[in-house]
Amino acid sequence: MTTVTGRERAAAQAYLRLLESTQAVLSDPRLEPYAAAMLTHPMAEADAALRAAGLSGNEAHLLRLVAALRASPAAERGRSR
Repeated sequence: MTTVTGRERAAAQAYLRLLESTQAVLSDPRLEPYAAAMLTHPMAEADAALRAAGLSGNEAHLLRLVAALRASPAAERGRSR
């Protein structure tokens, strides 16, 4: 198993925040018209974190990190490790 760097962990967490924000906005028909405005910050945060971790364009590695983060015992307790 490879060691996850702090930047990689931050990128995976930012991606999860973007995913959860997108799901929340798009699941509420009253918020859908505001989706672009409401998701601007989470998208920018995820983009910056992906660039900082060197993961832009490396979706396979990012998704492995996300899966590992979600499977971690700390994530099950509601905290990142």
